[in-house]
Amino acid sequence: MATFLYRLGRLAFRRRWYVTLLWVAVLVAVGFGAAKAPAAPEATNSMPGIESQKAFDLMEERFPGTEADGATARIVFVAPDGQKITAADHRKAIDTLVERAVGGPQVASAVNPFQGKVEAEAVSKDATTAYATVTYKVAADDLTDAAKHRLESAIEQARDTGLTVEVGGTALESQPSAGGSAEAIGVAIAALVLLITFGSLAAAGLPLLTAILGVGVSMASIMALASAFGLSSTTGTLATMLGLACGIDYAVFIVSRYREERAKGHAPQEAAGLAAGTAGSAVVFAGLTVVIALAGLSVVGIPMLTKMGLAAADAVVVGVLIALTLVPAVLGFWPNAVLSRRSRRSGRIKEGGENNGGSRWARFVLRRPVPVLIASVVGLGALAIPVMDLQLGMPGAEAKPTSTTERRAYDDLAQGFGPGFNGPLTVVVDARNAESPKTAVRTIEERIGATDGIVSVSPARFNSAGDTAVFSAIPSTAPTSERTQDLVKSIRADRPATEASTGAEFEVTGTTALNIDVAQKTQDALIPYLILVVGLAILLLMVVFRSVLVPVKAAVGFLLSVLAALGSVVAVFQWGWGAGLLGVETTGPIMSMMPIFLVGIVFGLAMDYEVFLVARMREAYVHGDSPDQAIRTGFRYSARVVVAAALIMMAVFSGFIGAGESMIKMIGFGLAIAVLFDAFVVRMALVPAVLALLGKAAWWMPRWLDRILPRVDVEGEALSHRAAIPQTPKGGAHTGSPTAAPEEDTRPEFTSV
Repeated sequence: MATFLYRLGRLAFRRRWYVTLLWVAVLVAVGFGAAKAPAAPEATNSMPGIESQKAFDLMEERFPGTEADGATARIVFVAPDGQKITAADHRKAIDTLVERAVGGPQVASAVNPFQGKVEAEAVSKDATTAYATVTYKVAADDLTDAAKHRLESAIEQARDTGLTVEVGGTALESQPSAGGSAEAIGVAIAALVLLITFGSLAAAGLPLLTAILGVGVSMASIMALASAFGLSSTTGTLATMLGLACGIDYAVFIVSRYREERAKGHAPQEAAGLAAGTAGSAVVFAGLTVVIALAGLSVVGIPMLTKMGLAAADAVVVGVLIALTLVPAVLGFWPNAVLSRRSRRSGRIKEGGENNGGSRWARFVLRRPVPVLIASVVGLGALAIPVMDLQLGMPGAEAKPTSTTERRAYDDLAQGFGPGFNGPLTVVVDARNAESPKTAVRTIEERIGATDGIVSVSPARFNSAGDTAVFSAIPSTAPTSERTQDLVKSIRADRPATEASTGAEFEVTGTTALNIDVAQKTQDALIPYLILVVGLAILLLMVVFRSVLVPVKAAVGFLLSVLAALGSVVAVFQWGWGAGLLGVETTGPIMSMMPIFLVGIVFGLAMDYEVFLVARMREAYVHGDSPDQAIRTGFRYSARVVVAAALIMMAVFSGFIGAGESMIKMIGFGLAIAVLFDAFVVRMALVPAVLALLGKAAWWMPRWLDRILPRVDVEGEALSHRAAIPQTPKGGAHTGSPTAAPEEDTRPEFTSV
């Protein structure tokens, strides 16, 4: 492995024009394919294997031609204090709005709250609140500006009469922001961290440049294949995030090792080859761990999540390839530009001093391994305690800021019609096998209506064949309440007796039931996912480190950091601790996908830091250092770069905290805090403390296992003979290795220390 990558790095450095033009050609080719490819399909929320999805599929089969996929606008009217919505002037204003909405483009229907039997359902019992429903022929993404403007102008006209008018539904739904200026600030902070770390604009800009090019190649390829593989526009979100994160990390480690090899006296081409053969080997295996974590998302059984994971894995693979080829090629164009300004001015190169911050921290931990280990474990364990109260769900309009009309419409409906009105349960009855379908449906209606926790049941609507019916049941509690979850479980538990007595079958669906089912499915899949991903990673790390205890220690440390991160998310977004500091207005259940996303993304980044840090220790140990000295060597050369990489990730993820949407805040906070715990507590404190206590036992492996596992030269042992290469005279050619090809670059070199 090391020898192959060494040759690849030298080749890319020497043939830099060919390598650069090749990547540009790849970008142009996939960009052209993306431009000519059919449009990406709309995102689907299909969740196979859950009851809610089965009921929805049955509705589509038995009720063909419905406008179920069309955008809707639920317009909520609230009368001024002390007045009734049924007053003549208010009714006139609502009638005018509905009439204007009906005449708008792309409108399928508009239901007036004062229209016949509708009034009993669409007007609250205290007559202070009412709602009208506008249904469109097309999905929300396909609504024209003219259609939206027509509805918005009608709403403004109604507001001018003194009514409070808010809009829910999908027609005018505000799109979540990914962080806006806050995210841009995060990227700027990442650039600043690189500049401080390397002391060179070129060294700071190169990782950003190559990572952006890699993301461009990945996203263009996703767009080009979107139609063929059913990849929606949202599939690339995770790919962009991880492609940028890993692309920067991998380039940073190659550039850092290049500078280190230059400091040892190697000429540019040789240094590029050695950087690719040593740090590049770590990049390959770190990338493999990320790919394992992302591909493992398929075990959850949610197609959208599987596609997102595979697309992100593709982005990581591209990032690895660019780090191994394009980064050495760019170094070939400007071999001295990535050196620090002080080195360029003085003509002397110095990297990885004996007494830098990393080595000082390592000595501190080595002197006090037990207190450091106890403090790390106890601290992370305490932060993980809130996980025991984790409640999964899918927050809706109630989680939006109060500045949005959707949130205000939600609150008005809850106040006027009860908290459960925003989350009705949809019951689909299949009465094909019933002797009397209408009688069977009526019996099911009565039994569900009599269930404790159900406020009301709507009249059933039959299909044209008369063998399938749909009706709604309104709970007394909010959609995200635990009592609502218990209610759904209770209805389903009582189902066998009802079906036996009626001969008809029924299933419960709707947004509330769907969210409950998805939360349960992801929760059930979390443990198998962890076992699969962590198990495969342990095997891979055994191959890398030739050790049993080091991979186990890495996995345990990751579990501690991810549990602490999840506990922090629960404390802030579910319990409300410090929520106001992040601008979180409403607490509630944690997004169902959050644990899976957190585990997958953070696992990949954590293993990156583990491989880069511990591989440097392993390399020093293999080359003769004592266990304690190997720890100091690893920290001396890698700690600063790992810290920089972690700060970059935290800056990028923290940009999402500035978003207006609570769910996006949750993702940004969770990822940023997880990287903080894993990089600075686990990798920087727990890992060296454990290795110090284990000593030589840390690198022990049974002989039978050592014979079974394949051997890969990650530490660059095959390249160790190059360590004694003579100093490169200023202005002279490098002649240290008899097997090395002569340097093509004849520019003057610096005298090394």
